Amino acid sequence: MLAPIERFLAIEAASGIVLLTAALVALLWANSSYHQAYERLWQLPLGIRLGSLQFERDLHFVINDGLMTVFFFVVGLEIRREMHGGELSDLRRAALPLTAALGGMLAPAALFTALNRGQASASGWGVPMATDIAFAVGMLALLGQRVAPALRVLLLALAVVDDIGAIIVIAVFYSSGIHALGLVVVAAGIAAIAAMQKLGVRTSLAYVVPALVIWSGAYVAGIHPTLAGVVVGLMTPARAWYGRDGFIDQAEASVAALRAEAASRSEHQLLPQLQALATARREAVSPVERLERALHGWVAFAIMPLFALANAGVPVSGTGFGTHGWPVFAGIVLGLVIGKPVGILGLSWLAVRAGLATLPRGVRFSHVAVVGVVAGIGFTMAIFIAQLAFSRPELLATAKLAVLCGSAAAALLGLGLGYVVLSPQGHAEGALSAEQAEGSTQL
Repeated sequence: MLAPIERFLAIEAASGIVLLTAALVALLWANSSYHQAYERLWQLPLGIRLGSLQFERDLHFVINDGLMTVFFFVVGLEIRREMHGGELSDLRRAALPLTAALGGMLAPAALFTALNRGQASASGWGVPMATDIAFAVGMLALLGQRVAPALRVLLLALAVVDDIGAIIVIAVFYSSGIHALGLVVVAAGIAAIAAMQKLGVRTSLAYVVPALVIWSGAYVAGIHPTLAGVVVGLMTPARAWYGRDGFIDQAEASVAALRAEAASRSEHQLLPQLQALATARREAVSPVERLERALHGWVAFAIMPLFALANAGVPVSGTGFGTHGWPVFAGIVLGLVIGKPVGILGLSWLAVRAGLATLPRGVRFSHVAVVGVVAGIGFTMAIFIAQLAFSRPELLATAKLAVLCGSAAAALLGLGLGYVVLSPQGHAEGALSAEQAEGSTQL
């Protein structure tokens, strides 16, 4: 049961290193003598032309609104998987990550709002709410065997709930005026996917066209188009058509048919049986698991680093620390470094004390505190929300710099706290073995 989660966390941990490298390259590039080349690169026009119809945007738009749709699609798949058979499938198990994530969103938002009340920058309250799962898992990976599997699963479930909250915030608070025509197009795309699923269409590529319809409708409606990826991800079936037993039955039947045909020295049924085996192999797992496995590496090692390269290049000279700049910087940094752990630990403690949630076996509140600090790494989603929250260039640059500083501080604090609070699992196991051996000798 833990194998898919372990693979997911392994990819995220490795992705965090690539993501960090891309962010550092962007930051150095934007503050070097080649900063104009950096800015011109993302302004490169790209488009599609069909006769008189033309759609042209710059490379920055293609990455932030196009490729990031695939990122949000994988997020939707993760949410669908967790709701079907993961930590969010059972209310009792989901209670702790739900309450922890809620606290981790409310406290940073409240702290930012308190520092920016009555100012134009108050719209950025959603920036410090986000958690970057790749960086967070990467920090836990550096702690090695000190981190129990249950703690990693808790962080993953918390991050999934955090993503749900970020998606809701983007859809409700950071979308422009809603246009009815776009919503009709979105509804048409959703209806097309539902009809295709009802008819039994199993080929994944067949759903690309209605997914593009949903993206176009969201763009026209004024909803951020990347949310189309979440919608399609949540609509992806989480149950396998064949399953393990169905695959075994089909494989045995196909092999038996091929053996019977081999006795007659004929190859008439070879291709049909191979096609049947290919179908059984594809449908042995659910579309959610199959698509997440196929796309997760591309998102982790290509799309997210490319997003970091395009958005983390903050020219320090362009940041504004005037009347509005300092509250933005302080609100984001303090929200990530202080608001996140205080909110996660505080609401988790209240939920457990009230009997609404229970700590996983072997996990203590000091361990939850480590997760809370590490959850303050808000890089990808925080920068994404900052792009939507701030229209003034100097405030956006200040917000990005604050996200980088706050995330770095949370990473270092989480790493230090983890070494102090968490004990190596191997040492604990060795001590337990010694105690058992001593008890056996006495007996």
